[in-house]
This record gives sequence, C-alpha cells and structure tokens, in this order.
Amino acid sequence: MTRIVVKHLVFDVYNLEHIKKHDVTTNEVEKAGQTIIYHKKTYEGRYLAVGRSGKRLLSLVLQRKDIGTYYLVTARDAGKNERKRVYEKEKKQNSAV
Repeated sequence: MTRIVVKHLVFDVYNLEHIKKHDVTTNEVEKAGQTIIYHKKTYEGRYLAVGRSGKRLLSLVLQRKDIGTYYLVTARDAGKNERKRVYEKEKKQNSAV
C-alpha cells in the first residue's frame, strides 16, 4: 500500500464548520495528518486516514489536490473498526521492535 504523506491541508469555510460539529480543531487535524497510522482509499479518489492527536484517534477524509496537499473533507473521532485496525497495526509494530 502506498503511504500518503500530508504536508499541507486545505481548509475552507465548509470543512471548518463541519469539523466544528464533531468537536475537532484544526490543530488536532494537523497533528493527526502528520501521524497517520492507517489509511485506505475510498470512493471518488478520497482517502480515509486515521491518525493521533495526543491520545485522541481521529479519522480524516481527505481528497488529494497535489503531491503532499490534501483537501480536508471532514474529521471525526475514529469509529470502533478504525480504532481496532490502528491498535492491531500498532501492536504489530511494537512486537517487531
């Protein structure tokens, strides 16, 4: 699987209002974008990425605009299945060390 690297996130009025409904801040989104643990490609060329912001696991829906530049569609707390995938991946990484 190709690893996505988020260097720049694009925010606008729509996504700022939308993430506010999920009690997520832009700082949390930026931290989660820098610490992506798990991601998968979804429909219409979007990605579902899960990253950490402190102890909080956030799911980010991203649309690639350019190399390293992604438009944030939404951000929310990671769901049960997403958290499970992250915990499994972290467990594998810790056992490999």
